[in-house]
Amino acid sequence: MKAQKRRPLAAALRILGTFLLVLVVAACLPLTAPRLLGYQIYSVISGSMEPAIPTGSLVYIQGCEPAEVQEGEVIAFYGTGEGGAIITHRVLENRVLMGEFVTKGDANPQEDLTPVPYARCIGRAAYSVPHAGVLAEFLTGPKGKLAAGGIILGAVVLQILASVLDRQRHRS
Repeated sequence: MKAQKRRPLAAALRILGTFLLVLVVAACLPLTAPRLLGYQIYSVISGSMEPAIPTGSLVYIQGCEPAEVQEGEVIAFYGTGEGGAIITHRVLENRVLMGEFVTKGDANPQEDLTPVPYARCIGRAAYSVPHAGVLAEFLTGPKGKLAAGGIILGAVVLQILASVLDRQRHRS
């Protein structure tokens, strides 16, 4: 009788441990796999591109030749400020001969004050995932890393407990 009660518990522990590992991998996948494919990933912290790209979105930027960027595409570029903020705005005009873009945030009433030189262009926005930036900010911060490590450790402990229960069942 005892052996029958332990088997379902061991199976449940294994399933829970596996589920926790899959959960951590699924949460980290959008932050790692695209980088392997050459994308840079940024969290949107302002509402200048709303509603197309809401605050808290993850934006995946793909490197490109600035001269090939078309009017209407969204690009990421380094701002002129001291902090080196990365800005994601729509291209109103690509001045190929001058090597610069005229840009504007969708939610902004007017175009950006200064054109963006090609040298400050990071690339074009390939796609964005609304609200995923909040999760990304958490996971890449100290608390998120600690939480992910704790979940992985918990999953390993559950797998070990399941193995111990299986061994006890086989000994009985």
